[in-house]
Amino acid sequence: MDTDEKYEIANLVMRHAIKCGADEVAVTIGESSRSDIEIREQKIDRLLESISSGLALTLYVKKKYSSHTTNHLKKAELLKFVERAVAATGYLAEDEFRYLPAPERYYRGGGEDLKLMDETIALLEPDVKIDLARLAESEIYGTDERIVSITSNYVDGISSEVLVTSNGFSGETKGSYAGITASVSVKGGTGRPQDYWAEYSTHFDGLVKTGIGRKALDRTLQKLNPRKIASGKYPMLVDNMAAGSIVTPFITALYGSAIYQKSSFLAGCAGTRVASEKLSITDSPLIPKDFGSRHFDAEGINAVMRQIVEDGVLKNYFIGTYYGRKLNIEPTTINPSNLVFKTGNSDLESIIKSITKGVLVTGFNGGNCNGSTGDFSYGIEGFLILNGAIAHPVNEMNISGNMKEFWNTLVETGSDPYMFGGNHTPSMLFDNTGFSGL
Repeated sequence: MDTDEKYEIANLVMRHAIKCGADEVAVTIGESSRSDIEIREQKIDRLLESISSGLALTLYVKKKYSSHTTNHLKKAELLKFVERAVAATGYLAEDEFRYLPAPERYYRGGGEDLKLMDETIALLEPDVKIDLARLAESEIYGTDERIVSITSNYVDGISSEVLVTSNGFSGETKGSYAGITASVSVKGGTGRPQDYWAEYSTHFDGLVKTGIGRKALDRTLQKLNPRKIASGKYPMLVDNMAAGSIVTPFITALYGSAIYQKSSFLAGCAGTRVASEKLSITDSPLIPKDFGSRHFDAEGINAVMRQIVEDGVLKNYFIGTYYGRKLNIEPTTINPSNLVFKTGNSDLESIIKSITKGVLVTGFNGGNCNGSTGDFSYGIEGFLILNGAIAHPVNEMNISGNMKEFWNTLVETGSDPYMFGGNHTPSMLFDNTGFSGL
């Protein structure tokens, strides 16, 4: 289905919904394809190729709101789908805050090409994808008698979507990705540790294709013979891959839905210090070839760079149209794009050398954070740092505290932002984190 066909169907649905009694309408039509190839024991364990398409219909009928989806896109079926959806909306309760965004907030086109789509991914032969998945495994297969299992994957996908609203918005988004991962488990000493490595890119020619299996094995072998350490407060260095897990509760607390539902420990904190001066976060939607880049959000709102936290001071929330009205707060955007963190001057190795005694955290296992209070407890795995060097692996330990206090203990960010997702988290060093173990 090309772009013109998507717009034709979307406009047909929108007009018919208005004819059936809807006051306002938004229609999204999307199409996607994906591949997933998994290799185990030098054999193809899974080979998945899928194509999907669907339509999402949002209706506003006499102050009543509903949303509906279907993957039946033939005209006759769609018209009946619309008629039933409009009729069903009439049974819902009124909500005076439910209506489309103000048209002046919409993206109006003319933005630079963000280069989010690599059309060549759709043309790749299956043999190319299978060989890349095999390569990640073959780099380490049979190289170490301690290896118990290796799983390697090649994945890719492309997608396109149009959004049309009855008050004047129309826009298209396209995107692609490709990735290679390897996961390894080993035996020896105590425990049976496992770890992984992954490489991703929005474009096939930017994808790192070698060294993935070797990095996965190296990371796993480092975890052999873990030990607990005495409970207490230590400096905690979180590597850039794991940092996203500890950042997530902070970002979630900035959503309009969390604030309205009183499940945000950062409600009412705009303009105040919520972290140490080392934390600065920018929502940056216009980075070419980046995973979260966009010209408009899910509502069609024009995407702009926006400071979220500056030197520890909270500047903006993620407020969509609906919760902006309910909270009487000026809306910003419904969700983040690319969250870019201000980085420091030292890489992970240099920060380790600066620590006399502390813990390097490379993963979080279970636990939770209370969104309302900010109280948290997480299981961790990682390494004890002694006199600027890795001493031994640690596991079966927890960290606990309160997010409001915790983020004020951030003393350094690394020069190594993680680039394979929407959160560009660097390594982060926190002072006096509470660990429980022995």
